[in-house]
Amino acid sequence: MGEDLAVAEIERRGYAVLERRYRTRFGEIDIVAEDEGVTVFIEVRARRTDRRGSAAESITPRKRRKIAAMALDYLAWRGKLNVRCRFDVVAIDWLNSPRQTLHLYRDAFQVDGR
Repeated sequence: MGEDLAVAEIERRGYAVLERRYRTRFGEIDIVAEDEGVTVFIEVRARRTDRRGSAAESITPRKRRKIAAMALDYLAWRGKLNVRCRFDVVAIDWLNSPRQTLHLYRDAFQVDGR
């Protein structure tokens, strides 16, 4: 359900969805999209409660490194190692609640090799 909400939001903002649930040897990329000529790797995080923090807070440094490894794998298999890319996060808090919020964090993090 979270990914469907995320896709609806990014399409509303003009992104073109290229892939959903792209499997790599490192795991799964939730959404690969294009936004104004930039390849965008989108991690979708949804929380039903705030018991373990917000959805955005769940993107740890370890998770960022894993997403970067999956993105590199995607680009290598597509022969697109020289394209511009970025990492966005769609965070959905209190899924299935009347107070549900969805935030798109463009260029949410940089990968620095650590």
